[in-house]
Amino acid sequence: MLITTIVLSIVLLLLVLLMLRMPVALSLGLAGALGLVILQGTDYATNVLGSVPFTATASFSLIIIPMFILMGMLAMRARIAEHVFAVANHMVGRFPGGLGIATVMACAGFSAVSGSSIGTAATMSKLSVGQMRAYGYPAALATGIVAIAGTLGVVIPPSTFLVLFAIMTGESVAQILAAGIIPGILSAIGYIAYILIVGHRQIVRPETTLADVVQVAHADASAKIPTPIPDTSAVKLAYGRTLRTLPWRGVIRLAVIFAIILGGMFSGVFTSTESAAIAAFVSLLILLWEFRRDGINAMWTKVKGALLDTAQTTSMVFMILVGASVFSTFLIAAHVPETLTNWIVALDAPPLLTVGLLLLLLPLGTALDEISVLIITVPIIYPIATELGFDGIWLGLMIVKLTAIGLVTPPVGMTCFVVSGATGVRTETVFKGVLPLMVMDLLVSLLLFFVPAITLFLPSLVAAGAG
Repeated sequence: MLITTIVLSIVLLLLVLLMLRMPVALSLGLAGALGLVILQGTDYATNVLGSVPFTATASFSLIIIPMFILMGMLAMRARIAEHVFAVANHMVGRFPGGLGIATVMACAGFSAVSGSSIGTAATMSKLSVGQMRAYGYPAALATGIVAIAGTLGVVIPPSTFLVLFAIMTGESVAQILAAGIIPGILSAIGYIAYILIVGHRQIVRPETTLADVVQVAHADASAKIPTPIPDTSAVKLAYGRTLRTLPWRGVIRLAVIFAIILGGMFSGVFTSTESAAIAAFVSLLILLWEFRRDGINAMWTKVKGALLDTAQTTSMVFMILVGASVFSTFLIAAHVPETLTNWIVALDAPPLLTVGLLLLLLPLGTALDEISVLIITVPIIYPIATELGFDGIWLGLMIVKLTAIGLVTPPVGMTCFVVSGATGVRTETVFKGVLPLMVMDLLVSLLLFFVPAITLFLPSLVAAGAG
């Protein structure tokens, strides 16, 4: 009973620190360290704090994370997302709900090279929300589409979070990345289905011309809706062009990078780490070629920005990794994973109980970032689920998928705040637009749970040793 009280008190302390807006990594580290002091004493806690920062990060397999982040940053600056959106917009933009569908397609495509939900949401917010607003989309629907479609970056490879799950559990990186393809496509299809069936009915002026952009902006200003005047540079990429003049190079470049990442691993030519490094190098070449006419200084500015952003994001990831590892060490010292595993196995519970455990990730995702959620919950859920006979690859995909839903779940859905900041639309408006689309995500999650073969088909084609 004493240990239970200590664990609950430390978890409560963690929540208080997060509500006080203390950095996530520091909150996890402080709460975990205090728990270790109470449980094991100062000497043990000091030893853990001295060793965990090294043991949590000094792993060769973690090299894949900064490589994928660098690849995404370079691809973002190489205008790949802009070009993919222009092509998708040209293809489906004139149909009812076409701009929203094009946004989902572009988010899915860009996720395949960025591996980041935050990066995808931020980029697509600037490209598509202004256009959708100008063509009659309500602010809630336009921002909701971008926010929910941005979460595809967590599921579609090269997802940093799928890689992190594989590293934590010893599962094959290549297989877990392959497992994200079909669920990611199904999620995108679900969003498109919502737009076609329900969403397009909310569009009040689907035939608006570009000349109405300024009028929409002024109308929003008079109504005190903080929607900025959209940037029409991306609009010019999609309209007034023929198939021949569309920026197909972006689609081709995306396909090349994606082929390097998964093609190399499927064929066994590259390991996952080698694929990440080669894809980052190819992204660098693409960036340099795209801006070759702008001069050395312009190219260096782009590369320097990508390197700085990569360093910043990688540092954030590894700081959270250290803080969450300290907190996980506390949970292990308190025998939380062992106690829960023994209790649930002894219940001889049906598989639906595991669904309940997975759904616990939803409320966690509203208060913590997805990396922290993974590091804290995987050591608890993974042994329980595998003891019950569930496949580790399938489990990893389910955890990451449900964690992605947490990214848009009120009140602290991180992706919604990113979209709000990028567009000027109130956060509560973004949440209003996201909530109906979350229903599609939940339906896809239920389908993946009850039909594991959907998730495991592509991993079965990849040799476990390829990762």
